[in-house]
Amino acid sequence: MDRKSPVAEIPINLPNSLTVLRILLVPVFVGLLLYEYFDYALVTLLVAAVTDGLDGAIARITDQRTRLGEYLDPLADKLLLMSAIVTLSVLHFIPVWAVILVVSRDAILLTGTIVANLTEIDIDITPTWLGKGTTFAQICYVIMVILFATGRVPAEGVLPFLSVMVILTTGSGVHYLFRGIQHLNSSSEKKG
Repeated sequence: MDRKSPVAEIPINLPNSLTVLRILLVPVFVGLLLYEYFDYALVTLLVAAVTDGLDGAIARITDQRTRLGEYLDPLADKLLLMSAIVTLSVLHFIPVWAVILVVSRDAILLTGTIVANLTEIDIDITPTWLGKGTTFAQICYVIMVILFATGRVPAEGVLPFLSVMVILTTGSGVHYLFRGIQHLNSSSEKKG
């Protein structure tokens, strides 16, 4: 293995194992929500959030970044957040329009990634700070909704988090869309 390579070739390592753990926590988390064990669901979500921070930090510090990890990490985030948002909507804690917004944004991102791969355009899947901020806002919103479900936070306490999440989700969706279009245009100019 080339030590100078920014992305390691060995996909099985501690950071990727933590990411897989996060993926495995998704059905546990959903089950806890559906059975209204909100306190346990919150703890599970917080464990997943900690592993999200740890896997990236460990990968950077120990130079264990892998191509697999680059794909698995955002996938784990999306699985957890989508599952949380959809399940909490089914339980009538999150409005359907908010679910549509979040799912639409991620569907656009996924479609762009698939199109780029099918057209053999090499794209940078590294999230931007706006994308990371959006994920953070979505996690905070989900935490506040769960705290509302437990009766620890009034509805008025959740509303500002919904507003920030909506603004960042919309903004990052538009940002990634324009970024993707620019990338496609620059790739077609290089080929042409």
